[in-house]
Amino acid sequence: MSKSKNKSGFIFKNYESKIQSPFDKLLDIFKELITHTSGDFDEAIDWLKQLDREYKLTNEDYTIDDFVEELKEKGYIREEIDAEGNGGISLTAKTEQAIRKQALTQIFGKIKRNGLGNHKSNKQGIGDEQTGDFKAFQFGDPIEKISITESLKNAHVNHGIGDFTLSENDLVVEESYHKSQMSTVLMIDISHSMILYGEDRITPAKKVAMALSEFIKTRYPKDSVEILVFGNDAWPIGVKDLPYLKVGPYHTNTVAGLSLAMDMLRRKRNTNKQIFMITDGKPSCVIEKDGRYYKNSNGLDPYITNQCYAMAQQARRLHIPITTFMIAQDPYLMQFVKQFTDANKGKAFYTGLQNLGEMIFEDYETNRKKRIK
Repeated sequence: MSKSKNKSGFIFKNYESKIQSPFDKLLDIFKELITHTSGDFDEAIDWLKQLDREYKLTNEDYTIDDFVEELKEKGYIREEIDAEGNGGISLTAKTEQAIRKQALTQIFGKIKRNGLGNHKSNKQGIGDEQTGDFKAFQFGDPIEKISITESLKNAHVNHGIGDFTLSENDLVVEESYHKSQMSTVLMIDISHSMILYGEDRITPAKKVAMALSEFIKTRYPKDSVEILVFGNDAWPIGVKDLPYLKVGPYHTNTVAGLSLAMDMLRRKRNTNKQIFMITDGKPSCVIEKDGRYYKNSNGLDPYITNQCYAMAQQARRLHIPITTFMIAQDPYLMQFVKQFTDANKGKAFYTGLQNLGEMIFEDYETNRKKRIK
């Protein structure tokens, strides 16, 4: 519904949604496919053509070829020639950002706002950088935070202009950023089990990482998020690399991932730090002092798990809480995660893929409000 002013308040009329162009419709699907194909343009277009044949996405006036040409014209893709003279299509930074924004909308848009804004915690931020978000006034909120404009607007809608009244129920407060900073390292498991058993677990993990990085960049610009992946080893990746992330024929070296995460956080000057870890498998690999790999995929090896517990305790001494998002339900793995979490005094969520993003976003906000005062 849309609203327009008259002398007594507002008149509500039917709202007509914006009609998407053929390009915009296909672009939304393309961004989803390019995430699933880890940035493989040719494979994504093949999938798009299959969907077109099945669901009649295009017609003779606008074809998939027309869509590809428009992607080039609008700067979403570019043609490149490699050292051997072979041509190909690559994504541009514009597409990478569009994918992150879509992931943010898909995940963060599902989180329900409650009466205290979009945080589960009731500890609201106090600062002088406005977020642009509003919440209903509650007893104890600073009077200077009341938005006069929005409150008067509510009064007009609720009571009309002819008999103007401003009540407590009309008052809203504009939320503000914390001035303190939070540094987060997001660990993503890229071991082979992330695509085993007929379930794609890496794509939801990538989407969460892209959405979280875009969310922090736009809503909490003073915060930082760094991303690392871990298989046999662990290494950092850039946000722009996320759409292209793939699993490998790796075991799971949780110790290497935690060690790198703590090294990355040690370089941060602010005191509020945390680690988020997305994993679906048991730790099955460590690197020995001589550089050799010790691997064991059969059950839980105490030689490996004890090193994991030691890393959890080390992070605790550094005041770095670890939140584990376990996307597997095996009882013996859940027991490992419980012991790991107890050693760190952190948190663990045993979650499926559907609500992974919601859990991570809500936990990020809760941790931020609880730790930054």
